[in-house]
Amino acid sequence: MSEVKLSAETRTEFGKGAARRVRRASKVPAVLYGHGTEPLHLTLPGHELLLALRTPNVLISLDIDGKTNELAIPKAVQRDPLKGFLEHVDLLLVKRGEKVNVEIPVHTEGELAPGGNLLEHVLNALPVEAEATHIPEAVTVSVEGLEAGASIHAKDITLPSGVSLAVEEDAVVLQVLAAQAEEAAEGEGEEGAEEVAEA
Repeated sequence: MSEVKLSAETRTEFGKGAARRVRRASKVPAVLYGHGTEPLHLTLPGHELLLALRTPNVLISLDIDGKTNELAIPKAVQRDPLKGFLEHVDLLLVKRGEKVNVEIPVHTEGELAPGGNLLEHVLNALPVEAEATHIPEAVTVSVEGLEAGASIHAKDITLPSGVSLAVEEDAVVLQVLAAQAEEAAEGEGEEGAEEVAEA
């Protein structure tokens, strides 16, 4: 689990105009909350924050105004829908040793059984409970040789030590679909679209 240090400044100006000024200075408005404390409005360096957020559930060590140090994980990230730059970030205050609920990406490895079957990610991310300073970046699941109709449940996924599921054990995470059924469903959808167009 990587820990990224960022310098943060407290914000005293609010509203759209103030937020635009912050972004023009290549910084990002943020709010730090949690542990029953008053939300703290911050300004973070844009480029460094963007790099940090490439790691899911990154642990961020905040140096606030050079006076206090706090640990946080990103809880909500708002991006510009067209340009993709960061508009605002919500950060959750965490303590070392504390357990937090997060979602970690599910990666797959291996090849499905021959036959053109399709792998469906029912859950793209797996809800887990982990220590704030030891959140795994992802879990990897082998789909080697799986046939149509096969599914992998949350309980089938091996989690690192100290990490537990925060979802029903029987929740389906991945399933293998037969290619023919998928093609037939697509064909029906196209015919329906043509009928609507003619009407």
